[in-house]
Amino acid sequence: MDDQTALAEDAPVCASPLRRRLWLALGYAAVGLGIAGTVLPLLPTTPFLLLAAGAFAKSSPALRDRLYRDPRFGPLLRDWQSEGAIPRKAKAAALIGMSVSWAIVALTASRPLVPVLAGTCMAAVAVYIVTRPSPSRPAPQDGASEGTAAADGNVSALRNEA
Repeated sequence: MDDQTALAEDAPVCASPLRRRLWLALGYAAVGLGIAGTVLPLLPTTPFLLLAAGAFAKSSPALRDRLYRDPRFGPLLRDWQSEGAIPRKAKAAALIGMSVSWAIVALTASRPLVPVLAGTCMAAVAVYIVTRPSPSRPAPQDGASEGTAAADGNVSALRNEA
């Protein structure tokens, strides 16, 4: 990928090789945790991928753009960055996951304060999730095509379409 796919509004890549490597390491660690979150019910995925995108923007725009082009995570990341939006399916999955997690905590906690504190935190997060807008454009049904910009991998063009 060439540098033309990097977004103009991104922070410049760190000039210091040490800082660049630290941002790159943080990005890879966040991607790893995000991937783990796809199979572990208590670990979130999207916040780690957002962190990875930010870290890669400072260390490797090509890797950041690769995240945004990913067929599974790219639409979520683009919707969040362009509109602060969360799709309805993602909202439902998050709320169901938090409900199941709270039920497990409530059933296994040895002290009654633990489910109360966990429930309070989860309720605050649930309110935040529910109050986020849904994407203004409908999600593609089969994921096959997201416009010509996605086909050539130009993330900048994807953002300009919205």
